[in-house]
Amino acid sequence: MQAVRVTWLGLFLNTGLTLFKYAAGFMGNSAAMIADATHSLTDLATDIVVILGFRIIRKPADETHDYGHGKVEALLAGLCGITLIAAGGGIFWSGTHAIWHFFTGQEIERPGLIALIAAVLSVVSKEWLYQYTIGWGRKLNSNAVIAKAWDHRSDAFSSVGTTIGIGGAVFFGEKARILDPLAAVIVSVFIIKAAIPILRECMDELLEASLSGEKEMELHHLIMSVEGVRGTHKLRTRKIGPVIAIDVHILMDESLSLVEAHDISAKVEHLLRENFGAGTYISLHMEPVSYYAVPIARQQAETTTSRPEE
Repeated sequence: MQAVRVTWLGLFLNTGLTLFKYAAGFMGNSAAMIADATHSLTDLATDIVVILGFRIIRKPADETHDYGHGKVEALLAGLCGITLIAAGGGIFWSGTHAIWHFFTGQEIERPGLIALIAAVLSVVSKEWLYQYTIGWGRKLNSNAVIAKAWDHRSDAFSSVGTTIGIGGAVFFGEKARILDPLAAVIVSVFIIKAAIPILRECMDELLEASLSGEKEMELHHLIMSVEGVRGTHKLRTRKIGPVIAIDVHILMDESLSLVEAHDISAKVEHLLRENFGAGTYISLHMEPVSYYAVPIARQQAETTTSRPEE
């Protein structure tokens, strides 16, 4: 599975990068680099969880999971978001602690050049890993992979701030050494900010949030484009991992035979899967309607499917 291969690549790179950053942080006396390495360490933990979790996601539907195991992906994305917040909080605490000691008269040691080299290497490698992972995440329509990509991007942002802080502390004298822990504090805010939308999307899926009003209107228009469909109502949608589930009542002329109504519903299903993926879960309920009731039904359908986006 490509999602697992992408995650394995991130795991290998993160392992080597984290070990090097910790070594550079301790050898170079850089609080910012040690904090940056700690952030990378959280990436390792989430990489391992994602790899294990995808083993569950790939399982087909069974007797106790009629809709498969796609919700595990939301849990994995949520875990990534939580670890990002935890990492950001830890970096913020360590940075403010060092700044406080600086203003109370404690000297901050000059970071070594190896810490600066590690920071630059981290920026380049993590940005490349972000671009690679986000590309596959969007192609696979996987929230967990996309969350991992933003995890890599937040690490790249962290390393940019670390590079600036360490560079200033190395080249601009004793007073500029406060830039090292200050960079760690500033970066921690960006890390936490990146985690919030990941957690929000995760909670939306776990709480069975509907698709956007725009998406639901697109669904309605697709269904109405099928010849024989007179209207729709009671449209319900939700996301299940990389796929969506659609429940809708479709109105058809009461004079149609059961075979004719079935053929129309089959065309609706085919069209929806063609546009939203072969794995789309579709539940259609056919309702008979007289010719004279069609305008009213269509007006009700427009009202039902046009709710505003959250």
